[in-house]
Amino acid sequence: MLRLALTLALSVAIAAPALSQQRPQGGARPATPTAKPAEPAAPAPAPELPPPPYEKELLRLAEILGSLAFLRGLCTAADAPEWPRRMQTLVDAEGVTPARKERLAGAYNRGYRAFALTYRVCTPSAHEATTRYLAEGETLSRTLAGRYGG
Repeated sequence: MLRLALTLALSVAIAAPALSQQRPQGGARPATPTAKPAEPAAPAPAPELPPPPYEKELLRLAEILGSLAFLRGLCTAADAPEWPRRMQTLVDAEGVTPARKERLAGAYNRGYRAFALTYRVCTPSAHEATTRYLAEGETLSRTLAGRYGG
């Protein structure tokens, strides 16, 4: 019987510090949570990858596509609908992150707006700008494909 009493006393003595740690000071009972559990946080966006070595040329190409989209539409060229489609193809291929898509779209919009602010009708200088941008875009496309593949 003594053995049982010692065992019981020892187990209470060992458990007492653990119980006292769970109970708040002053003998008060712990408050029961009334707030709803927090919803899981949205996953963090993927970290931005470093830009490829051809980023500058690619952004220039996007700007040229925007300029051509405006100018070819202004001059009612047969290929006018083709330029926004080409830009969409570029974004689909190169816009691997939202930030990258944003940069490409921004460059396209800059090119488009640059001429939208200046030209209201198709003029000889609009035709000349179109010719120059077609040549620069072709050169950039060939350089990018030759140097980086594609």
